[in-house]
Amino acid sequence: MSEEIKKDLIYPELSYKIIGVLFDVYNQLGYGYQEKYYEKATAATLKLAGLTYKEQFPIPLKFKDEKIGNYFLDFLVDDKVVLELKRGERVAKSNIDQVYAYLKATGLKLGILAQFTPGGIKFRRILNII
Repeated sequence: MSEEIKKDLIYPELSYKIIGVLFDVYNQLGYGYQEKYYEKATAATLKLAGLTYKEQFPIPLKFKDEKIGNYFLDFLVDDKVVLELKRGERVAKSNIDQVYAYLKATGLKLGILAQFTPGGIKFRRILNII
């Protein structure tokens, strides 16, 4: 990968580490487990990789400065990246919308949606450009 491309990415090194963690989890577990087990394995692997993270991190959802509920992020990595895990065949638009909503609520720039599928790990980088 050229340096020119890397400069355009948001948090490239952190993203690569997170993606590496996800591939490690998939390579060890494979497909077929419930989402909660992928979350536990991801937490253990993030820790082994030396990354700081918060699990099931609550984010208040506000409307006109009034709290109307909470979102719970699967992971907030290094206080910079939202990491959301799913399992199943396809990446659904509703899952992409969910991560984008998390980014809007937190004001963060980058989310990673990871999908554990029968064919391997699939991921999408989701940007909050507003």
